[in-house]
Amino acid sequence: MSRPDATMEGVADAVIFDFYGTLAHFVDARASNYATVLTSFGYEVAPSVFDGYFTRYDGVDHAEHSVSEDAYEAWVRNRLRQLVSSCGVDDPEAERVIEALRELDRGEMVAYPEATGVLESLREAGLAIGVCSNWGWELDGYLRQVGLLHLVDSGITSARVGSRKPHPGIYVRSVESLGIDTARAVFVGDSWEPDVRGPRRLGMTAVHIWRDDERAGQLAPPLEPGDHRVNELTGVLPIVGVS
Repeated sequence: MSRPDATMEGVADAVIFDFYGTLAHFVDARASNYATVLTSFGYEVAPSVFDGYFTRYDGVDHAEHSVSEDAYEAWVRNRLRQLVSSCGVDDPEAERVIEALRELDRGEMVAYPEATGVLESLREAGLAIGVCSNWGWELDGYLRQVGLLHLVDSGITSARVGSRKPHPGIYVRSVESLGIDTARAVFVGDSWEPDVRGPRRLGMTAVHIWRDDERAGQLAPPLEPGDHRVNELTGVLPIVGVS
């Protein structure tokens, strides 16, 4: 693969990817579906409850919970305890439900079919590759599991950094880890605020992944000037000047 001279305006020095839903997904399509777990315990919960849970912590600074892996895990379980309580689950069953939710979070994953080829093309063209994700302590293990670790120069997670996208701190750490200027980074992800609006506010180019087969019945947010949207990862290549 080749790309234009890196001094040309608009050509990136690095591409930073979200992980889940962008580079990889759970083998079991039900994985990360908390409603399935609650239903298996006999609790029917409105989708709005889960939507509220997953967005409640977006953009938060949680540095005090990221001093160690144990501290972070305790914080995650406390959040889940609040969730199951709001779903009507009482002790002692709450601990069983929390454990089932954590097992779901640790499900086996696989890369999207085009991910390896796209990352290889970017590396061949001389671009640095980062991963920046609202994810746990174990990102490298998952990148290894899906066969992408050797293609990634830097992996940054909210668990280790202490802030969750779209908090600016996690993006700053990501570009710093790659040794690039923010304006020379392209951020690619499937979540609108964490992966598009957040990076754009810091001056990055952003590419929104919208896979139609995973978004049945949903409408994509309207693009703003300078935004990009693609339906799979190969669409990123021409945006960064890789031919």
